[in-house]
Amino acid sequence: MSKFRLAHLGLVMAAFGFTAAAPVLGLSSAYAAETVRPEIGNPLQAAQSLMKQGKNKEALAKLREADNVSNKTANESYLIERVRAAASSSAGDYDVAAKSFETLIASGRLSAAEKEKFSEGLIGIYIRAKDFPKANAAINRQLKERDNPNLRALLIQNYYSSGNLTQAEAELRTIEKSGRLSEDQLGLLANIQLKKGDKAGYVGTIEKLAASYPKASHWNDLLNRVTTKPGYSNRLTVDVYRLKLANNLLKKPSEYVEMAQLLIQAKAPAEAIKVIDKGYKAGILGVGAEAARHQRLKDLAEKTLAENNKTLATDEAALVKAKDNDGLMTMGYGLVQAGQADKGLAMMNAAIKAGGLRNPEDAKLRLGEAYAAAGKKAQAISTLKTVGGTDGAADLARYWIMAINHPMT
Repeated sequence: MSKFRLAHLGLVMAAFGFTAAAPVLGLSSAYAAETVRPEIGNPLQAAQSLMKQGKNKEALAKLREADNVSNKTANESYLIERVRAAASSSAGDYDVAAKSFETLIASGRLSAAEKEKFSEGLIGIYIRAKDFPKANAAINRQLKERDNPNLRALLIQNYYSSGNLTQAEAELRTIEKSGRLSEDQLGLLANIQLKKGDKAGYVGTIEKLAASYPKASHWNDLLNRVTTKPGYSNRLTVDVYRLKLANNLLKKPSEYVEMAQLLIQAKAPAEAIKVIDKGYKAGILGVGAEAARHQRLKDLAEKTLAENNKTLATDEAALVKAKDNDGLMTMGYGLVQAGQADKGLAMMNAAIKAGGLRNPEDAKLRLGEAYAAAGKKAQAISTLKTVGGTDGAADLARYWIMAINHPMT
């Protein structure tokens, strides 16, 4: 049961003044001042005394003495129900409590404020009794009179708990139309969609969670979904790692090592060095039994970068002569990561414009990533918005936009 529900159920007794210690006959009501015959008053006082001792079932039994008195006035019946409402609620006798609350609400003797509180208390009793249809009907009656976010949240939870997933989702959609759903509400919507087998809806909701409430759990779920999506291409594994790094999701030495290796293979040794250095700074690399391996990887990345720098001009000329635009894209990205952003971005844009690329959507994704790495957020977003395809590139581009606009703290 949710924290919200437990808190709300507590309203039945505590918030509405129905505790055993409450002097029911002394409540601030004009009706309490009316004359009560001893044959009514004595059992009521005895019932109150028993309630103070925690003997609520005995108090209910004592009230039956008052019930047996004939020719009761409307006020005497009203006061009996006030005491019975408190005693039965405390005793856990929800059937009796519900009837008492219903009688009091219909009595016409409650102030507007009291009627509202008793109505909400009745909802709590129905829920304790697991009578969700009556609880929901009572909530809807209240919502027709005034919108109450807490009651609406309780209504949604009731629909969910009773298996009415369609109605629960409909209520959440109603709230969403008027404003942003809370993190808990989005989480509940995601659970509903999972239970209904709505995979596309589920992913959409997780995207909203990651964008509005960026947390590692939401991002991990989102990226795991991308990599297991039908049609996903392993070419994009390095791009998934880049998103993980941007959102501080890398936690294991093996993750840092694999990402660095992929970057070296992708001819981005400068980026690999950044990843390795971050792993060392976090105390994840350079420790334990694999420390020597981590050092060798770092040495390899530095050596590869040095060799690339030596032959950069020659390699660029060869790529231009061969009209190898894929090679120029790779080189351009590497230059951005090596600190030559302007030259690298110009090279990448020229390669895309020239065309003939093996995977043009990948190219636009990496250009967007390069703009982000260079701190050019506006250009990154505008470029990423153009990425299409069904192999995961478009999804990753959309998530990069989310990461840029809503970075994890």
